[in-house]
Amino acid sequence: MSSKRKITVAYGDGIGPEIMTATLNILEAAGAQLEYDVIEIGEQVYLKGVSSGMEPKAFESLRETKVFLKAPITTPQGGGFKSLNVTTRTSFGLFANVRPCKSYSPFIQTHFPKTDMVIIRENEEDLYAGIEHRQTQEVVQSLKLISQPGSEKIIRYAFEYAKKYGRKKVTCMTKDNIMKLADGLFHRTFDEIAKEYPDIKTDHKIIDIGTALIADRPEIFDVIVTLNLYGDIISDVAAQVTGSVGLGGSANVGEEVAMFEAIHGSAPDITGMGIANPSGLLNGAIMMLVHIGQPEVAEKIANAWMKTLEDGIHTGDIYQEGLSSKKVGTAEFAEAVIARLGQSPANMIPAAFDKEDTTPMNTKLKARTPEKKELIGVDVFVAWDEDGRDPNVLGEKLRAANASGLQLQLITNRGVKVFPAGMKETFCTDHWRCRFQTADQAVISPAQILDLLKQISDLGIEFIQTANLYSFEGKRAYSLAQGE
Repeated sequence: MSSKRKITVAYGDGIGPEIMTATLNILEAAGAQLEYDVIEIGEQVYLKGVSSGMEPKAFESLRETKVFLKAPITTPQGGGFKSLNVTTRTSFGLFANVRPCKSYSPFIQTHFPKTDMVIIRENEEDLYAGIEHRQTQEVVQSLKLISQPGSEKIIRYAFEYAKKYGRKKVTCMTKDNIMKLADGLFHRTFDEIAKEYPDIKTDHKIIDIGTALIADRPEIFDVIVTLNLYGDIISDVAAQVTGSVGLGGSANVGEEVAMFEAIHGSAPDITGMGIANPSGLLNGAIMMLVHIGQPEVAEKIANAWMKTLEDGIHTGDIYQEGLSSKKVGTAEFAEAVIARLGQSPANMIPAAFDKEDTTPMNTKLKARTPEKKELIGVDVFVAWDEDGRDPNVLGEKLRAANASGLQLQLITNRGVKVFPAGMKETFCTDHWRCRFQTADQAVISPAQILDLLKQISDLGIEFIQTANLYSFEGKRAYSLAQGE
């Protein structure tokens, strides 16, 4: 390695500076060819009035280096502060979150010593888009956005990862028994792409039973690919069942930029005590070294780290009486790893990273022919809190609106049909979805919708949102109401 690779480094908040210092000391002792552009992020930046927690010059650093080694940060309490992680992921297109979850038994206590899975999580969309609105006195809306390109990229990445690292099976997890359109799109895309990888086994789990199986039989999983929120939850479950969330590293990978970090937070309760475990950030840094083409150094560090665990040199969070030989703090743990550089574990499988294949993952999107799209109705959401919230009263009022045959067909409240012929026991809030279509669900025009909204307003009813109803290639592309 003839020249040093420049990376962006952020020491973060809480225990961040302690574990970053320990990690960088290990990297330098192992011979990593790196130079650092240090940026400030997190709490102090938020308190300067920067809502993203990251100043423009920090974004410029990432544009230049394209590699970010980040310690945990603290987001101040209160409104108005955006998630720095989400901002970084979406701004730089870091669509893939990769979290290896492996057991290091018996040196790290776990009930599941054979666990060795990788969770690959979509990283840019879903509920983490953070699009929310308070629409009535009682109801807040949060939009779940799932796209075809976003699903295709992350699923293809998961199969490419499995192929590159010799993994045998990819499991998709969704909740498409309930969210038939959003999660259904992800599942259908998975089934489509799986056909391109006939040598890799596949299966699908509904997310609730999938999470239960991770907690009870994690050894049955190899690579898991899932949506953003589900992936965030199950990766912490998986890390915990392997022994400790504090050991987990994470990669956030895009087409150009990548960010590497620990999966735990800033732990303000132990800040400055010198007892934090740097292993999570160190494992993130090992993933970074492989990513930038320094796999030999990554191997050296990973094997020294495992040898340290085998020798019983443990920080307090993983210390076990009768197994650990010495309880150490952050700096002393790093020194123990450095002292073992060049050694390999005797009982665990030594790390071995591919030194030949530096080909980027193939996440090229397939060309798709646009489907015929037709506007066949509109859902008008209204705020209404009159007449004891009797949906029959609201329904009869709205039946007076008629825009060239575009008329009220049904009303739902929190997704449940309440008009016509609703159940009197259904509890109703002040937030109503009112579906308007022609009697034969014929194609309508935007002008009819505008006319309809004026009529609704003239009736003294407040509309707060509309959602157009479409068909694609003649197939309904919106959900039915519960009870419809």
